[in-house]
Amino acid sequence: MTSAQAFQTLKDGNQRFLSGKMLHRNFPEQVKLTATQPDPFAAILTCMDSRTPPEIIFDQGLGDIFAVRIGGNIINEDVLGSLEFTAKYAGVRVILALGHTECAAIKGACDNLQAGNMTALLQKLKPAINAVPQSIETRNSRNPMFISGVSEMNVKLSLKEIMEKSPLLKELIDKKEIILTGGLYDVHTGEVTFY
Repeated sequence: MTSAQAFQTLKDGNQRFLSGKMLHRNFPEQVKLTATQPDPFAAILTCMDSRTPPEIIFDQGLGDIFAVRIGGNIINEDVLGSLEFTAKYAGVRVILALGHTECAAIKGACDNLQAGNMTALLQKLKPAINAVPQSIETRNSRNPMFISGVSEMNVKLSLKEIMEKSPLLKELIDKKEIILTGGLYDVHTGEVTFY
């Protein structure tokens, strides 16, 4: 599978999900087939939100994708290491940084929530908050337009961070061995908008 085909497979899967025409899969058979040699084509960095399971929203089966899930789909050293492994050693052809609407982590960061270890995680979302134009007033969770802007900016900054902080991934992307892309999942419609 080429990188372009892998990307198209994600798009096609989301369209099947939206239309309700998802592929029938024999999961017990897939367990046997993937037990010793999975063949994933994509890695998806997404939020841990229960409404955003990438295998379902992209209509994929066992062994098809790596899902790296963390609150606010933030980038840190562990996430980068995981993505590097998927691209360098597991053969994925596309890496997708996927945010979503109505993200509780984004809302918490916008409201300056301070709570245990979440405080440090939410601080990693501050660059996305600061990158949204200052002309938008009511810069908190009560403004859906602001939250949407922060969610989109968070994905775009994640893509930039991946390129800046992972020479390994940058090299694979520059050589066109993998595609790096971003998207936003709408929890109201189920649709993914790709950037």
